[in-house]
Amino acid sequence: MDKLAIFSGNAHQRLAEDICKSLKTKLSDALVTRFSEGEVRVKINDNVRGKDVFIVQPTCPPANENLMELLIMMDALRRASSARITAVVPYFGYARQDRKDQPRVPITAKLVANLLTVAGANRVLTMDLHAGQIQGFFDIPVDHLFSVGVFTDYFKGLDIKNSVAVSPDVGGIKTARAYAKRLGVPLAIIDKRRESPEKTEAMHILGTVEGKNAIMVDDLVATGSSLFEGVEALKKAGAKNIYAAISHGVLSGDAIERLENCKNLKELVITDSIPLSQSKEHPRIKVLTIASLLAEAIKRIHNEESISCLFD
Repeated sequence: MDKLAIFSGNAHQRLAEDICKSLKTKLSDALVTRFSEGEVRVKINDNVRGKDVFIVQPTCPPANENLMELLIMMDALRRASSARITAVVPYFGYARQDRKDQPRVPITAKLVANLLTVAGANRVLTMDLHAGQIQGFFDIPVDHLFSVGVFTDYFKGLDIKNSVAVSPDVGGIKTARAYAKRLGVPLAIIDKRRESPEKTEAMHILGTVEGKNAIMVDDLVATGSSLFEGVEALKKAGAKNIYAAISHGVLSGDAIERLENCKNLKELVITDSIPLSQSKEHPRIKVLTIASLLAEAIKRIHNEESISCLFD
């Protein structure tokens, strides 16, 4: 492990420290700050010549600042003669812009993939991409992890009886089915119609939720419009306790206010792929750590071992 070096930008240093603790190593030293005019300033203080370098940096809000830090850190490490650079991006920003769904719009997920590659990334380690096909936007290896094991272990610990896994839309059926299989519960789907990028209208429930404890699963929650409308639809359909298991808790806009007003949601369970600020803490928000999952993946990548076992 003497050839392993783990760095962090300012996006989520606590997660990087927890990963290092799990690997029983120390976080490498780098200065990541700003010049007086606001430009990102980076200086790598540790020797990285010939080392296998991992940079832990989710591109969460402020997305542009965190993305630029990641790009500049990779450029600095590449010029410092690192043997290999892996961008560890637990939350991959701009993932929702993965296709041209309207005239004259960008495919920003592809642009970000190009930027990471050009800046010096030799491979990418990420988790629960908004769209799985984003892996194909890269011309370098991508290791795509899933948080389903972290969530199912938590819900098994709660020992919730008579439950059902719920997909908030048709596109999330595959993910919800994975939860249903691991938990040994049936599957339900919310059929909804999207009125705008920020607003959806839940229509009806496919499957039986009446009298059951529902666990809604999704990859991210931003403003929470879709999530909380789904909660109300489930309650109207007769669901008892309703939980939400969301990989990435962006919680932008008035999401916390909506959570406060949504009394029918018993618990919102998220991972620490994105740091939860004090202003967003809420008694009904539970944060599960993915540090050990990422640490195991980093160790296996460094040792040139398969990470397939992390999907079992």
